[in-house]
Amino acid sequence: MKFTKQDLLTLLIGLFLFASCKNPDGVGLDVDPGTAIQGTLVDNQVITSRTIQESAITSTAALSAHPLGYIVDPIFGKTESSIAMTVIPPSTAPDFGTSSTLDSAVLVLNLGKQFYGDTTTSRYSIDVYQLTNKITNYKSSDVQAHNATLLGNFNNKIYPNTPIKVYEIVAAKADTLRTMTAQIRIPLNKAFIQSNILGLSSTVTASTPKFIDAFKGLYAEVNKTSSTGTGGVAFIDFAASNSYLQLVYKKPNTSNGIDTLSTIFPIGSANSNASIVTSNIKHDYTGTDVKTQLDNPSTQYTVNYLQGLAGLKTKISFPNLANFSNTYGKVVVNRAELVVPLSNATYAYPFSAAQRLSLYRWDIAEQPAQLPDRETSATDQRAGTLGTNTITDAVFGGYYDSVQNRYVFIVTSYVQDLIDKKLVDYGTFIAPTSLTEFQITPTGAMAGRSVIGANTNTTNKMKLNIFYTKIN
Repeated sequence: MKFTKQDLLTLLIGLFLFASCKNPDGVGLDVDPGTAIQGTLVDNQVITSRTIQESAITSTAALSAHPLGYIVDPIFGKTESSIAMTVIPPSTAPDFGTSSTLDSAVLVLNLGKQFYGDTTTSRYSIDVYQLTNKITNYKSSDVQAHNATLLGNFNNKIYPNTPIKVYEIVAAKADTLRTMTAQIRIPLNKAFIQSNILGLSSTVTASTPKFIDAFKGLYAEVNKTSSTGTGGVAFIDFAASNSYLQLVYKKPNTSNGIDTLSTIFPIGSANSNASIVTSNIKHDYTGTDVKTQLDNPSTQYTVNYLQGLAGLKTKISFPNLANFSNTYGKVVVNRAELVVPLSNATYAYPFSAAQRLSLYRWDIAEQPAQLPDRETSATDQRAGTLGTNTITDAVFGGYYDSVQNRYVFIVTSYVQDLIDKKLVDYGTFIAPTSLTEFQITPTGAMAGRSVIGANTNTTNKMKLNIFYTKIN
């Protein structure tokens, strides 16, 4: 093909016009100036960090789901959690009479939406006992005393997402096969229930306080000797009547026949303020690098540890931010992000990384407080304030990025306030939190853990990226 001079000129003009086209519908999307990060980047700030053991949860009675399990983690050691349960009579008081005989007693523990650990090979042996006393202490460190006589045992794998089929007892009708959500069902000693519930007078079974005084409650824990595998932690749902003690018994009727009846004894504070459920959580870091760090708090390590169930958090500090202006002049921070990477090869199944982290600070009294970026403010636009005057968690960050294996927090306002000395860095903390709730106190709502790279890590480095504009 031949080009004349005129053809070449036309082609060149066309190319110039095409290259200078501003219509995004014609040649693709332009970068939105509103979303582009502006300013000079500084990413060499020193971040000191150390692993800290969490304090006990003040009241496990307030948990939405209660942890029950035992897990052996090659990095984090051993974690176990037991449950103490106050059983109360149903709202319609049962009248067992004097001739009722028990067919079965089953403790039904409804599995919640989350499970941390192994559901493939581990077998869980769960023992049930009677409480020695009523529940009066609610901290996660409080041990609930129980009698030594074993009342029941579950020994099987746990399938948290598998519905089960159960026959429902219907008076004067055929039993009905129903599909139930995933449950742990533990048969209890019939003679004990016959004596300690059916054998009670109707005045006791009709009164919640009297029944609690008489029966005390039940205690469930994992038998560490009989369980096998790495284990895991289930979260038991006590909302509404999802978990309960079910009694099936035979009672003579007025027609000289026998009725087979079923009675549900509820468990859980949703049923009554008297029905208390608490968890006792224990961590054993013996022989682990975690224990080494806890015993040497002044040493800077290349990794730090985070663990749910009131386990571990990491305290970080930015020692040079107060002198930032001396180095770079007076600045406006356009954007600041804290990047928290996972350490390599520390998050394989069944020890998956925590799905969400929280980031908070200490105030002058060393009490947990929100960062400015997460506070609600009608005037502070740096805090990411939206039209509803609410800071969204999606903007603030902290969710696990499974592609890059990291967490990112937007801390623009906090960094600006530290540079301007409007705030003092009394301590900033990274900690695990529930996927559905941002918590700045020790969590009992999740059992996940993460090993994060510190600022001194050469391959998985925690960084503070600051984009700033210098002003006069």
